[in-house]
Amino acid sequence: MQMAVPAPEDAAPVTPEAPAATGSGSEARPIPNRGLDAYHGYQADRAALAEVLMDIEAIGGDRIARKTAALRKDIYAFAPAITMIGQVKAGKTMLVNAMAGRPGMLPSDVNPWTSVVTSLHLGHPREDDAARAAFRFFDADEWDRLVKNGGRIGELAGRTGADREMEELRTQVAEMREKTRDRLGKRFELMLGQTHDYARFDESLIKRYVCMGDDFDAMSIEERQGQFADITRSAELWLDEGALPVPVTIRDTPGVNDTFMMREQITIRALRDSRTCVVVLSAHQALNTTDMGLIRLISTMKSRDVILFVNRVDELSDPATQIPEIEASLTATLEGQVEGTTPQVIFGSAYWATSVLDGSLDGMVPESAKALLDLASGQQGRALTGLPVQDIVWELSGLPALHAAIGDRLTQGPWARHLADLRRRAGNYVAGLRASSSVVTLHGTGDDGTVQKMPQADVDQLIAGIEGEARQGLETKLDSIFTKFSARVDQVHNSFLDRALAELLEHLEAHGDKAVWSYSPDGLRLLIRSAYQVMRRNFTRDVGGLYTTTATQLTAAYGRIFEVEATNFELAVPDVPETPQPTALAQTIALDLKTSWWKSWWGKRRGYRAFSQDFRALIEAETAPMVDELKIAQAEDIRARARHTLEEFLTEQRDVLTDMSAKSQVSIEELNGLFGVTAQEEREQLFEMLMDELDIDEDGDEDIDPFQKGPQA
Repeated sequence: MQMAVPAPEDAAPVTPEAPAATGSGSEARPIPNRGLDAYHGYQADRAALAEVLMDIEAIGGDRIARKTAALRKDIYAFAPAITMIGQVKAGKTMLVNAMAGRPGMLPSDVNPWTSVVTSLHLGHPREDDAARAAFRFFDADEWDRLVKNGGRIGELAGRTGADREMEELRTQVAEMREKTRDRLGKRFELMLGQTHDYARFDESLIKRYVCMGDDFDAMSIEERQGQFADITRSAELWLDEGALPVPVTIRDTPGVNDTFMMREQITIRALRDSRTCVVVLSAHQALNTTDMGLIRLISTMKSRDVILFVNRVDELSDPATQIPEIEASLTATLEGQVEGTTPQVIFGSAYWATSVLDGSLDGMVPESAKALLDLASGQQGRALTGLPVQDIVWELSGLPALHAAIGDRLTQGPWARHLADLRRRAGNYVAGLRASSSVVTLHGTGDDGTVQKMPQADVDQLIAGIEGEARQGLETKLDSIFTKFSARVDQVHNSFLDRALAELLEHLEAHGDKAVWSYSPDGLRLLIRSAYQVMRRNFTRDVGGLYTTTATQLTAAYGRIFEVEATNFELAVPDVPETPQPTALAQTIALDLKTSWWKSWWGKRRGYRAFSQDFRALIEAETAPMVDELKIAQAEDIRARARHTLEEFLTEQRDVLTDMSAKSQVSIEELNGLFGVTAQEEREQLFEMLMDELDIDEDGDEDIDPFQKGPQA
């Protein structure tokens, strides 16, 4: 259920529990242009493609015009997500504000009980009457799970038999619930699962939803700070004035190390569909071995897609010396934890970046100013000699390097795939126009001056047959892929349990039940990840083959429909959709917790048989949600993506063939007038020019870098 809440000068709010926004949000500050080359490059690429689409529209008639208009809209609406994760109090939110050119917009003093993913949509095309802010609340099921079980931590404690810790968690949750109920009264239950929409927003409005007050002191009560914070699940903010040249979405996620692990679950969900992840660490505790939640999240992604930003170097006493030491420590900690090489590491200070944006360099705290001078006087600073002070500070803040790293990944990932898809679709439109023109001008006509073609009923039957075969073939291949994946995961799961139980019994035989035994679940994660990678490769190969076969059949259909050999074009095959990262593997399970809960489980077992039976039951119960997420939920998501790509391709080709059939019923003179070109040679030159501008070669393939072509294995 959604509630549309207007700004105060509009009509009265739809619902009394939704406060009115009182401002228009933080004023956008211009971001220095350093590090934004990739953004400007993508801006130029999409503008060039938009011009080609207008050329196609000019020669293609009304039907093609509608299609190219939709493609142009897609060009400017695309905004890949950059997900920020990290430690609590690493300065992540201040960094997000600086990246967006909005210092101070999002509150950076979020209480550990607040579990809010905040998405900043920068420069997204938006209707004038569309909401500019949307705050979504937890639904009743999520709250019931938290109250009854104490959240994920409570479930773990319950499974390990930690009754005392379980009761403490329930007490904490009950206190939180009562405080929330006192503030919201009867509205509390009614608001669960709802959304509050606003026409505009400001900092004070944001604080009501995502920032917890300090036990609701007098100032917090007056500002209504944290009024809805306990039940807010996510916040969406649309900023019309994009600080960057092209639209992007920056997701600020809560820290992962919270009391109830609500943050962990929310962050995992937010990260799943994001190709680019920035892990924000504090220079004071860059990534110690106790930060297993972050390490597990990083390990589910390719190192190429992860950027480590070590923030708060302004608080180091000797940054020029300490930064290399921190980098060496990070590399050692992450070695072997991620796929490929260690992720790129960038050092910086959101505080310095904010000082540049809000013009407060002269008011910088002395310790931070000293650290800045220390870094500027070193080797890194000497390379910036001659630049204005503002540019030097901006460079040392790390923001240019961060934006350059993000732009590099977007250029070789989401941006490249998006433009490649649009070029292929546009190329197919040109191929259809080209074939349609060739049919009319190069081949015989009937007695009435029209082109001979297959009867329309037969055309419909032919296309329907190809579509039906493609859909059935896709489902058959997907069923086979996911059946094999499910069986492999089950085999891995059972093998892990067998090995763990064998080692447990060896431990008991050697040491008895007085020495506490521990066992790492990382082996299980590694094996399931391996199974997922095999599934991903099979998906890419088999679904890609099905798409190729379908494109070949449709290409042949052109010639059959018009009783000619279709030699003028070959349909471009759609890309196989990317498979999301297996971030569910990062979920904490009982064996990750080296606490009294796991030890208490050990102490309550009686007899070796009880150890093995209870251990298997515990790990099965713990890993079942993770396994089901990959085998069922994530598999269905991948299946839906494959279906969508196929349906989109079939729909486009059906429209093209319908358009060709319609054009073939007009006379040559009418067709020449429709295209505005009378000579076949001139038409061919025009089509060649369009294909060249789309970077489509004679085989119908787009000329792009191999890294960009197709999904990642």
